[in-house]
Amino acid sequence: MQPMFTRNSSLKLKFLIAIIIAIIIILADHRFKSFSKVRIYMNTALSPLYFLVNKPRQILDQISVLLKSQKKLHSENQALQYQIMIKNSDLLILNQVKTENTCLRELLNSYPIPNEHKILTRVLSTSIDPYSNQMVIDKGSVNNVHEGQPVINAQGVVGQVIAVSKLTSRVLLICDISHALPVQVLRNGFLAIASGNGWGKDLHIEHFSDHIDIRCGDILVTSGIDDRFPAGYPVALVSSVVEDKNHSATIVFAHPLAELKYLRYLLLLSKKNSNDVR
Repeated sequence: MQPMFTRNSSLKLKFLIAIIIAIIIILADHRFKSFSKVRIYMNTALSPLYFLVNKPRQILDQISVLLKSQKKLHSENQALQYQIMIKNSDLLILNQVKTENTCLRELLNSYPIPNEHKILTRVLSTSIDPYSNQMVIDKGSVNNVHEGQPVINAQGVVGQVIAVSKLTSRVLLICDISHALPVQVLRNGFLAIASGNGWGKDLHIEHFSDHIDIRCGDILVTSGIDDRFPAGYPVALVSSVVEDKNHSATIVFAHPLAELKYLRYLLLLSKKNSNDVR
């Protein structure tokens, strides 16, 4: 047990001596600046070590700033791309609205014929097959729509209403094989019947005269003799006039002026003072 106490006493003594020496050095340096030059030399010698030790931290700080900047730039880039997409989508909508407004103006300002009431309607669906060429519109009996009512667009005659429900109606297109429309040649008043020939095909122009005066490029308009379609509305443009010598007949075809493939907004025609429902 005795060696252990001797060792502890020796350590305490050494520690006490070290403290006393440190205090003396501090007082001497403070009083007489004895170690100032030594301290300067040591600081100068250790400066590269300070820079070397601090370099990893600087690198980490720079990397952190770079990552934050890159993340910020990425976020800002995404935000700008999103804003550009929003603006572009707004432009698309504005262009669509502008196009629709132009179409509506053309439609509402077309054919200023007096004593006619026009109802603006929109196409809901189109049924196209070899046996039926029809479409459904968003106006019905609550809008005073009636069977037989003429339907037009800004280019010409589209068809007529064949069935009416409360909120919608069904329209038979002029290209349907069951549709026939009295027409006349605008140039000379020659009367004929424009019959549907199927979807995507020209109308067949039937006539009841041995001597006819119809030429390619003639415009056919409604004649009004059926008391259903008002006279003067454009129907078709004569596209073909062929002499059938075997049957001593003239075969005439005409292309509808209304673009039946691109129907969206239409007008329903009726007399202003007419209350009859057919």
